[in-house]
Formats: sequence, C-alpha cells, structure tokens
Amino acid sequence: MAAGLLLAAAGAVAFSGKAIIVKLSYRYGVDAVTVIMYRMLFALPMFALLAWWSGRGQPPFTRRDWWGLLGLGFCGYYLASFLDFLGLQYISASLERLILYLNPTLVLALGVVLFKKKVGARQLAAVGVSYAGVLLVFGQEVNFEGPNVLLGGVLVFASAVSYAVYLVYSGEMVQRLGSMRLVGWASMVACALCIVQFLLLRPLSAAAVPVEVLWLAVLNATLCTVAPVLMVMMAIERIGAAATAQTGMIGPLSTLALGVMVLGEPFTPWIAVGTVLVLAGVWLLTKWR
Repeated sequence: MAAGLLLAAAGAVAFSGKAIIVKLSYRYGVDAVTVIMYRMLFALPMFALLAWWSGRGQPPFTRRDWWGLLGLGFCGYYLASFLDFLGLQYISASLERLILYLNPTLVLALGVVLFKKKVGARQLAAVGVSYAGVLLVFGQEVNFEGPNVLLGGVLVFASAVSYAVYLVYSGEMVQRLGSMRLVGWASMVACALCIVQFLLLRPLSAAAVPVEVLWLAVLNATLCTVAPVLMVMMAIERIGAAATAQTGMIGPLSTLALGVMVLGEPFTPWIAVGTVLVLAGVWLLTKWR
C-alpha cells in the first residue's frame, strides 16, 4: 500500500514538473514547436522500448487497431501536448496545472454529450466549485500578466479537452491491447508527429539551440514524460485507479510550490483559495461519481 501511494505521488509530482521545465526552456528564446520536438525526440526511444516490451507474445494489431492508435496518438499526446506547450508561453505553470486538472469535469461533459449520460445535482455543484477556483486564479493572473493570459488559458483548456477525448475513447482499446502497450504506441505516434511538425514549420537551423535547452529536454523526456507514465501505471496495479487519482491531487500543489520557488511566480491568498477550490471540486466529483 505504501509503495503504491509513493509511486502515485511521485508520478503526480513528476508530471507537474513538465510545466516548470517548459517555462525554463522558453527563457532561452526557443518556441513551442522546437521545445516539444526535442522532448519527443528524446522520449521516442524509451516509448519504442515500452511498446516492444509490452507487446511481447501479444497478437499483432488489426487495421482497426492501427487507426485507433493513430487517432489516440494524435489527440491524446500530440495535440494535447502541443496546445499545452503553446499555452505555457502566456500563462503561469500554476494556472496551467489547475486548468489541466479540470480533466475529470471534461470527461463528465463528454459523457453527457456523446453517450447521453445523466448528471446529478451534486456532480454539477462539484464542477461549479472547480471552475470557480480556476476563474479566481485566472482573474488574478490577468492582473499580473495582461490580456495574453486569455489566449494562454484557451490553449491550455483546449489541450485538456483534447486529452479528455483521448480518455473517453481509449477505454475499449485499453481493455483489448493493455494500457502499457497502448501508451507506448500512441506516444510513438505523437513523437513522430511532433518531429514532422518541426521539419515542416522550421528550418533545420532552428534545431541549433543552447545546450541548456537540450538538457532540459532530456529531463522533460525522462523525468516528466516516460517515468511518470510508468510510476502511475505501477501505482494503479498496487492501489487501484481511484486511490491513484486521489493521490494525484498533490500535482497542482507541487506545481504551485515549484512555480514560486523556481520560476519566481507570484503567490497570493487568492491563488491559494482558487487552488483549494479546484482540488475540492475534483475530489467531490470523484467521490460522488
């Protein structure tokens, strides 16, 4: 039990560190297309190893499987990551993590729209609490950063929607292919798309970046991309998905702390209250579902 909780907490903190590393990379004058390209370039061999290892002795993919992997890799890992990286150019790491943490509310909304699921009054109340917290932090950030916060917030929210679509449609494929195999192959698709995107949108000379950016990309690919995936999967095996999700609530708190300590982002009582509201709303939603 203790090992599972530690794995879940470490995975949540490592995932949250991604925003800090991306913000540090932007200080060297690189853009989102270049940053995400290097992240995925360094992560590609590790995801390929994961895909191979998890697929040993398994039946080959069908044509339906390949189309599913392409679709999930595009919306779940490529589009969601790219929109997130773009948004981080305009908003703080703390606000980014809070917006992404609204993901359970988006999955709930997609269930209503796509599958006609019913939502109770308590669930709506929990959703309202979470969004009130985000709006509170958003209002504070507009005062600090200016009108570009709206653009950044919209981009990160679109990233959360894209990943929610991945979660909604990946359930059936997880049951058929296995979570590790699905993550490995879908992530490889996303890696390829990010690399091709760079080659199409930027000259090769844009790949010449400060060595600090390369080291940050290596750290992002290993500690904040591949390692958290493995830690969260191992935590789910030990303590279950519900307990892992609850432990993951430490993620926004760690991002807030790292943003203040590493990036020098402002911290006010209003930001603290907004963070508590988001976490409370998601916790209530998870409990009442």
